[in-house]
Amino acid sequence: MFSDFINQFWPASIDGLAFGSIYALIALGYTMVYGVLRLINFAHSEVFMIGTFGAMFVPFTLGIDSTLTGIALVGVILAMIVAGMLASAGTAIALEQVAYKPLRKRGASRLAALISAIGASIFLQELFALVVIPGVFDRPERGRIQMGLPRLMERSELFSIAGHPVRVDQVVVIIAAIGMMIALDALVNRTKIGRGIRATAQNPEAATLMGVDINNIVRMTFLIGGAMAGVAGALYLISYENTNYYIGFLFGIKAFTAAVLGGIGNLRGALVGGVVLGLVENYGAILVGSDWKHVISFTILILVLMFRPTGILGESLQQARA
Repeated sequence: MFSDFINQFWPASIDGLAFGSIYALIALGYTMVYGVLRLINFAHSEVFMIGTFGAMFVPFTLGIDSTLTGIALVGVILAMIVAGMLASAGTAIALEQVAYKPLRKRGASRLAALISAIGASIFLQELFALVVIPGVFDRPERGRIQMGLPRLMERSELFSIAGHPVRVDQVVVIIAAIGMMIALDALVNRTKIGRGIRATAQNPEAATLMGVDINNIVRMTFLIGGAMAGVAGALYLISYENTNYYIGFLFGIKAFTAAVLGGIGNLRGALVGGVVLGLVENYGAILVGSDWKHVISFTILILVLMFRPTGILGESLQQARA
């Protein structure tokens, strides 16, 4: 067992970083909404799912059925990321307007908002189990059957670590995720919108007195969190080449685990939690078997909630300095 761990350490680490990067991008949506509204948006898992379908729209529309190289490959990848961001961000804003804003206006309890989130999640799952987009998703594999994506890039070795190959698609996922996280961190900490988000998270009443439009900030929070989930959806699709209507369920729970592990409401904590979860999952799969991979994730969630509910970094967005 230990020898297997040593032999598979580097491949498991690279794959864990790639998966962890996707978890972290999805977790950003959970942590931003919680930081501003103290709400766990369980429909965020379906925002990720819709991002995968949005990204899939691009190669299907262009009729791509073989691998690409050079500028064509870069262009398609960027188009898929943008399409995923637009699909997920639009869904997130629609969710806020339909499922959450009416409840906020009526002063409903957080339990009501949580029930609304669960209902919205189930609705979106079932909608995409039945959806047909002429010429794109009206194929035999649509609906409740997993949909595959044609391979866009060769899974060639870019470089090696300790004799173990690192593939191009893994590097693309990790670099793109890190770039989006750096951009988000800069937006929240160095822009006017970011100051508004932090002020609203810290003290909504005081922020209102200082001229902050709370409704606009909430919309921006959902938009940004949704966009990050859309990027995650596109990167997942590029790397793993399949999606289905319920793919968000498992990824959503794991991303929530990553957010809690890093410190719910803490943006950098979402990054740390996602990476740690991805690595621990893969290391655990080597030691106890791949069948236990999901059990490991949920065990981490239970242990963190029991012994360190503030997470690894602890400080929440509400406590950050404006």
